[in-house]
Amino acid sequence: MSRQVIESSFTTSDGESLFYRHWPAQSAQPRGVIVMFHRGHEHSGRMAHVVDELDLPDFAFYAWDARGNGRTGGARGFSPSFGRSVHDVDEFVRFAAAEQKLPMSDVGVIAQSVGAVTVSAWVHDHAPQIRCMSLASPAFKVKLYVPFAVPGLSLMHKLFGNFYVNSYVKAHYLTHDPARIESFNKDPLIARPISVNILLALYEVAERVVKDAGAIHVPTQLLISGADWVVHHGPQHEFFARLGSSVKEKHVLDGFYHDTLGEKDRHLAIAKLRNFLLARFDAAPVRPDLLNAHQHGYTFDEFQKLSQPRSPLCPKGWMFKLARASMATIGRLSEGVRLGFATGFDSGSTLDYVYRNEARGCSLFGRLIDRNYLDAIGWRGIRQRKLHAEQLLQEAIGKLRTEGRPVHVLDIAAGHGRYILEGIEKLAQKPDSILLRDFSELNVEKGCKLITEKGLQGIARFVQGDAFNRASLTSVSPKPTIGVVSGLYELFPDNAMLQASLAGMADAVEPGGYLIYTGQPWHPQLEFIARVLSSHRDGKPWVMRRRVQAEMDQLVEAAGFTKLHTLADEWGIFTVSIARRNPA
Repeated sequence: MSRQVIESSFTTSDGESLFYRHWPAQSAQPRGVIVMFHRGHEHSGRMAHVVDELDLPDFAFYAWDARGNGRTGGARGFSPSFGRSVHDVDEFVRFAAAEQKLPMSDVGVIAQSVGAVTVSAWVHDHAPQIRCMSLASPAFKVKLYVPFAVPGLSLMHKLFGNFYVNSYVKAHYLTHDPARIESFNKDPLIARPISVNILLALYEVAERVVKDAGAIHVPTQLLISGADWVVHHGPQHEFFARLGSSVKEKHVLDGFYHDTLGEKDRHLAIAKLRNFLLARFDAAPVRPDLLNAHQHGYTFDEFQKLSQPRSPLCPKGWMFKLARASMATIGRLSEGVRLGFATGFDSGSTLDYVYRNEARGCSLFGRLIDRNYLDAIGWRGIRQRKLHAEQLLQEAIGKLRTEGRPVHVLDIAAGHGRYILEGIEKLAQKPDSILLRDFSELNVEKGCKLITEKGLQGIARFVQGDAFNRASLTSVSPKPTIGVVSGLYELFPDNAMLQASLAGMADAVEPGGYLIYTGQPWHPQLEFIARVLSSHRDGKPWVMRRRVQAEMDQLVEAAGFTKLHTLADEWGIFTVSIARRNPA
């Protein structure tokens, strides 16, 4: 008999209502939560059969209709951005876990095709501590069959704005099951169009996730359809080979079409899926120790390679030298480039300039160079990070006000303090106190001026201080209820320094208070930055060691905080997270 299903809707943080189906556990206390994500163009109803066929009565199941699909409203096949869809996944999974009163470690995820790419990006960018995930025929590279289709669509998108592309896929290319073919053809909720902004982003995100799969540590099962007409196999195998998970398994299902879990012989796939889920829930949650990732491992090796000069015979090395020479000469017509060479491209002065986002330079040509400089993907990510930091700061202040607690804000490396002060400036009820600190005398001077400009001198002050001195942080008064560290830890490869700083933050922040911290799990221009740009530290090359989100979260947790959630930019470069100080 079919499991009882409850139909309802879930409201996202941006106010959209998403339809979902929920199958309650048939036991008094659910053993776990399984959240399912459908393939592109489809909806949760197309995965309902999986609940019965898995025969896991002790588990609660959830499945949504993604934006623009099924019974969820909005234009068919549309989402404002792929990043928004990834954030939807985060909110929906957390909602399902909270409704069942279970931790994220008791959540398993099943995702197909486009849904599998979205889930992979979520796991990469947000590092949720879920029990496991099973990805069925992830659409890491769709077969478009038209030469130069992606560049052509990209050009049309730039010229004409957003438009829609209809899926070419016929039901008989998805499955051999006659009943599934018939139901697909008659299903009025199947959405043929897909927004071109999502289609193009799908390719970009998939390429990033495959390339950086080493950052993913969630136990993973990969189910590959052996005769898939819709997506390429190569990136699926590459993803699996690069996957950082210590527990992973791959199965190629010979003769299967793209609808892996809806194929005629799907009992073969369902059996493997069921065994995987039970094995993972029978075992303790798997969580690698990343606290010493600065000494060995994936990003350590990358950092070591970037720290070494390229061979004099390497053409790419000469390209980087040419780029630096160009920036050091013609590039100085740009005020931003000139400032970067003067103070460091990672300095508080540079970041404040990037935040202001006003192209300046010598002559029109210099302003054009500056505009191109400010539009670099890394700087766009920085500006989005600022908005996310402001958003989480306001969220933390709102929580404290609701709890009737005082609001004392501490930022231990504020630069010029613009992201803090502009975030607070918008609030009707200001914090009780704001203490900004920075190691640089210049940043303190500029920050004091900005406090006066914003009219916040009654509650805010800016002093010089060392963000890595635990004793100095511990002695801060008044005791902060919100601690902020933004854009600092990314500049230092050594985790021992971070542990000292975070220990100081844990000493300083009141129990039940909040910590807002940033991360940089990915950057597409990492080598360019290392070979071309200079740091504020004695003008040395700006070589960064990435910390995958799971590593950053572990450092924060080890210091005595519990992460609540993460915000990531559209490109997966910068994250901003909020955590709560554990009880004393």
